[in-house]
Amino acid sequence: MRVAFAGTPQFAATALEAICASGHEVVLVLTQPDRPAGRGMRLTSSAVAETAARLSIPVLKPSTLRDQAAQQALREADLDIAVVAAYGLLLPQAVLDIPRHGCINIHASLLPRWRGAAPIQRAILAGDAQTGVSIMKMEAGLDTGPVLLAEAVPIGITDTTGSLTEVLAQLGARSTVSVLGALDSFPPLAQDFALATYAPKVARSEAAIDWAQPAENIERQIRAFNPAPGAQTRVGADAIKVWEATAGRVSGPPGEVLVCDAYSLVVACGRGSLEIRRAQRAGGKPLSGAELARGLRLALGTVFDAAIPASG
Repeated sequence: MRVAFAGTPQFAATALEAICASGHEVVLVLTQPDRPAGRGMRLTSSAVAETAARLSIPVLKPSTLRDQAAQQALREADLDIAVVAAYGLLLPQAVLDIPRHGCINIHASLLPRWRGAAPIQRAILAGDAQTGVSIMKMEAGLDTGPVLLAEAVPIGITDTTGSLTEVLAQLGARSTVSVLGALDSFPPLAQDFALATYAPKVARSEAAIDWAQPAENIERQIRAFNPAPGAQTRVGADAIKVWEATAGRVSGPPGEVLVCDAYSLVVACGRGSLEIRRAQRAGGKPLSGAELARGLRLALGTVFDAAIPASG
């Protein structure tokens, strides 16, 4: 089939490569405009743009798909179908209507659970036992279209957004290739709107660790915000991102250091405690909890603060 592909991060680039490798003709790629990135804040192409360039596929980077030139390019591409994955722009009805078989979306959840921008983070935060990928026929609503194929995977006790994204990217790529290879074999199944939940984009304020919360909630927060934006706390003037921790049952005043020795760093929560396994001071490198404690000269009774400094 003649395919247009729209996506931006590596999650989407994985699917793009798989579609091309399966023998379908990807004739046009759409992705977000270049953005400043890295310490030097240099304009950087998206993972999808880089993949398309390597595969010699024409790329468009419109700031909106209401752009008439972008719509005309899609019409002229003589498309059978369009595949969308983590694109970041809304597709107006005029675009949805262009391909002969419409548009399908690769969504990283088991719809109708976790419609929206951050389904992987929300699934981990909620303590879901499983998540997955849904291949959905797109319509004008936010992730409301009928589902062609859904594949589930368990969420492991150590899974982070980073590790789970890699698993779901591969699953999404395989599922998309299956659907494209036998489109008529996947009848659309309407979503049950009564079961819908929403996964809004992660706000920076959500990264602040509230030590009054139960340890298991904070542990899920740490995994959900790894690799970005990183669950954050501070000790005095030092901003810290916590990358890995294990919930325990030792109790004490929330935020207080309960164990601080050559082997471990344990901090009390509202219920239970957290052993900090890996963390990072602002401008530093990731360290074990014991290494962090030595570097900060922590002592028993030191209190971690929930607030994030303005520069954190």
